[in-house]
Amino acid sequence: MDAVYVAERADGKSDAAPLLSAAGHVTIGKSAKEQEGHMWARTSIAVLAAGVAALVLAGWTSGFPQRAGLFADNRPGSVVVDAELVIAVDVSNSMDPEEQALQREGYILGLTSREFLNALRSGINGKIAVTYFEWAYDQRIVVPWRLIDGPETAAAVAKEIAAAPYRRAPRTSIYLALQFAQPLFDTSGYHGLRRIIDVSGDGTNNYGPAVTLMRDQVVEAGITINGLPIMLKRPYGSGTDIANLDVYYEDCVIGGPGAFVIAIHEREQFKEATRTKLVLEIAGATPKPRAIPVQATRPPRVYCR
Repeated sequence: MDAVYVAERADGKSDAAPLLSAAGHVTIGKSAKEQEGHMWARTSIAVLAAGVAALVLAGWTSGFPQRAGLFADNRPGSVVVDAELVIAVDVSNSMDPEEQALQREGYILGLTSREFLNALRSGINGKIAVTYFEWAYDQRIVVPWRLIDGPETAAAVAKEIAAAPYRRAPRTSIYLALQFAQPLFDTSGYHGLRRIIDVSGDGTNNYGPAVTLMRDQVVEAGITINGLPIMLKRPYGSGTDIANLDVYYEDCVIGGPGAFVIAIHEREQFKEATRTKLVLEIAGATPKPRAIPVQATRPPRVYCR
């Protein structure tokens, strides 16, 4: 297997510019040389004018109620855990049945892996809370909030995920997925030292307002968003609608302290990539083998639709 390429973006900004703070990029299955050439050859695309974005937002958000609050369960009875993890999984029609199965199996094996359990034990409290939902244009919770504090509870959560029937739905609304995920922390029953939304998907946001609007709201609430863009080579031209989906996730989707992206280029990498992502999230780690400074003022390199 080729070397794993890791690039960290760390501009040292505080919460005043949370979307560029410590954002990392991990690509499974491509060499460092290939990735470096590929990444820096991309052409930046200008962002839409602010007035146009405002008009789009006004038209869409009237149908999607906005919520206020801290988005953290601070009730006295809340159980303190090292992390609250919302796993948001793409089930849009562009995900074929085999990819859906591989994606789900990746989380099942990742949650029960030795590496994940070791990361779990290394936490201050030795336990986390997890919920798992599927999204396309709509959202459906597959596993409600569950406590994982060892092999038995991890296996129980994995069993719940495995038992759920598969489904597919139209559209790819990352905006609505994040909007749905954010308030889940309100009444989780847990109080995480860290709050994370783990988004996996194979395309850009194509339904609802610009994804950056909801990303900014989520990050402002103190929640980290990590990404697992699925970038498989599709011979018949379906599925991923831009070649550099990893850059789209970096610039438009992820954000918050320690945010990172792990891109999947081959079907065989689903399990490894998912396990790596879960371990990093639970350990509270950010990949740091290679640092690439990023200008806080530069525009996104892709159109954040």
